Amino acid sequence: MLFTITVSLSVLVLINLLLLKFSCNKITKQKQDVKKTVVLNTSLTIESVSERLAPTGS
Repeated sequence: MLFTITVSLSVLVLINLLLLKFSCNKITKQKQDVKKTVVLNTSLTIESVSERLAPTGS
């Protein structure tokens, strides 16, 4: 009886794995065109801001 249960479960697991293998949807990845970024303004201006520090009192 234990042998019958083991064989039955093994067969069910095997059938499940076969169904899983053959039922997966095969998705083909489309090749995307690589687009380079276009820099419109190459000059970068950085303004320095003077910071006022609060008195610490020490």
